[in-house]
Amino acid sequence: MPMIKKRLIDVCLGALVFFNIFFLSAVIFSQVILTGESVSLPDLSGKTVVEARTELARKDLVVVQKGWVFHDRYDRGRIVQQDPAPGSKLQVTKTVQVLVSAGSELVSVPAFEGRSLEAVTPAIRQSGLVRGPLSQIHTPRYPAGRIIAQSPPPGTTVDRNSAVGFLISQGEREQRFLMPDLIGRKADRVIERLRRLDFKVGDIRYSYYPGREAGVIIGQYPPHGFRIQKRNLITLEVSR
Repeated sequence: MPMIKKRLIDVCLGALVFFNIFFLSAVIFSQVILTGESVSLPDLSGKTVVEARTELARKDLVVVQKGWVFHDRYDRGRIVQQDPAPGSKLQVTKTVQVLVSAGSELVSVPAFEGRSLEAVTPAIRQSGLVRGPLSQIHTPRYPAGRIIAQSPPPGTTVDRNSAVGFLISQGEREQRFLMPDLIGRKADRVIERLRRLDFKVGDIRYSYYPGREAGVIIGQYPPHGFRIQKRNLITLEVSR
C-alpha cells in the first residue's frame, strides 16, 4: 500500500510539472508571435492625442506626447509630428512619440475698445497677448474704466506674448467751484440753495454764539476760497 501511494504521488507531481511546462511554453510562444508581429503606422498629423490613442490602440500601439511646439498650420492640441514616421513598420506594443501644436506663433489682436479693462484682462491672456502700458484721460464719451483706444489696433498680426497698450477713460472731468463765504448768512436759505444746485451738505452742528441770532452760519468747511467739486461734503456750524 505505501508503495502504491508513493507511485500515485509521483504520477501527480509529474502531471503537474508537465502542465506547468505546457502552459509556460504556450505563453512564451504567444509572446514571441505577438512581439514579432508588425503593423504599418498611419499618419497622425492633425489628430488630437485622444484620437491618435484610440486609433493606435486597435493596432496594439501606445501613443506618448513628447512635447509642444508652435505651429502655424495646425490648431492648438493637434499633432504636428510623430516618431516613427507615417508608413513605418512597427512591432506591436511599441511606443509612438508625438509633438503637439501649441498654436500659431503669430496671433491677431482682438478689438478691446469700449469694454472695461477688468472685463478684457482674461481675454488678453487667452489671445496669447499680455497687457501693456496704460494711459488715462478725462472724456465724456466713455464711462470711467472703459477702453478708448488700443495699440496695436484690432486685427493687427503680432508675435505671441506681445504687449497691448490701452488708453482708459477717467469719465467726464468734474467741474470745480470756488467755495463762497457763508459766514453770517441764514443757514436755511443757504442749505436749500446748495442742495438745489446738487451740492452735498453733510454735518450741520448747532452752537451757542454770543451776539448772533439763531439760525445764522458761524462756521463752514471747506473754508472760503477753497476749490470743491459737487461730490465733496460741506459742513456747517449754525448758531442756536
